[in-house]
Amino acid sequence: MSNHISKKKHFIPIIPSLRKYLKSEGREMKFGLVYDDLLEHQLATPLLDKKGRDTLWETVFYEPKRTEALYRSLTYIYVMLKNEGDFSSQEHLDVERIDYCSFGNSNPFRIRIINKFNDNYDYFYIKTADASRVYGLELEHLLSPNRISYYVDGNTLIEEHIAGIPGDMFINTIMNTKQTNKVRLAKEFVKFNERCFVRLLGDMRSYNYVLDITPDFDDVQYRIRAIDFDQQCYEGRKNLYLPQFFKENFPLVELGMQLINEKTVKQYQAEERSLIARRLIASRYRVKDLIDCMEEDNISTPEKVKQLREDLAKHHSNDHFLDLDNMGAILKLQLKSTLAKHIRKVRNI
Repeated sequence: MSNHISKKKHFIPIIPSLRKYLKSEGREMKFGLVYDDLLEHQLATPLLDKKGRDTLWETVFYEPKRTEALYRSLTYIYVMLKNEGDFSSQEHLDVERIDYCSFGNSNPFRIRIINKFNDNYDYFYIKTADASRVYGLELEHLLSPNRISYYVDGNTLIEEHIAGIPGDMFINTIMNTKQTNKVRLAKEFVKFNERCFVRLLGDMRSYNYVLDITPDFDDVQYRIRAIDFDQQCYEGRKNLYLPQFFKENFPLVELGMQLINEKTVKQYQAEERSLIARRLIASRYRVKDLIDCMEEDNISTPEKVKQLREDLAKHHSNDHFLDLDNMGAILKLQLKSTLAKHIRKVRNI
């Protein structure tokens, strides 16, 4: 079940054509505060969870003379991210905490914003604007059931918090309780697996997605949402784009094997591909512009490109993959190979 995956991906800068795309789609904005500004903290202390365990995050502190201006800038960014510039709410917002994580690729800062009237809080993230992650966020917004709010300012990425129960926590503490509708959960994992593979989003181990649980009139519904997009069209092995092949997800795979037969799995896969096809048709010009940028870009290594095109050529029995020399072109043919039949059906309805 385990797969080797790149431990530390090199930062990939945003090329001019992608920058132009982001500007045209309202994703670029100037905030007056950049990622490097947050690196100038004076003190850091480990952040522990409610049970006293290390979270791998640190809470950071700044010089008092910088703190007021910094917090004002951060609440401004939050208002832009959430309210598109309605600053009437800014006066009752404050920064409660700034956390930093040195684990993983993006080394994010997590900003905890609190409402001073009722102590309700929310988060957002400030990261280095890696091109793979930007492509991943945009494809998530266009092709998944979820909308994503983010902005780019130069080499800084501002990203909303995606709420949910971390996948590893859910598997370890909630999945096997009586309250869990295991059939619906298994169905959602099949659909999530399909969403990742169709658009080539990799590294969806259990700590890179969350479970969004929604009460329904007679039970609950589950939505698995990716929260890490650094491995968008980056890895070489086909199986790294299929969450089912990660050992961390095996409890969900095993659940599906127990509760869903092969015919039903194929039904759920077809349902999800039809939904993706509808989204692709609705946003086809925007997706085309984005993939055009990807085809100009260099978001992976030649070795990984070669391996992925060979794996997908074998998987789809389509030697046209072997002629491709970049991840953007591979994604374009992957979408065509997985969705063509469903696009035809949707258009004929």
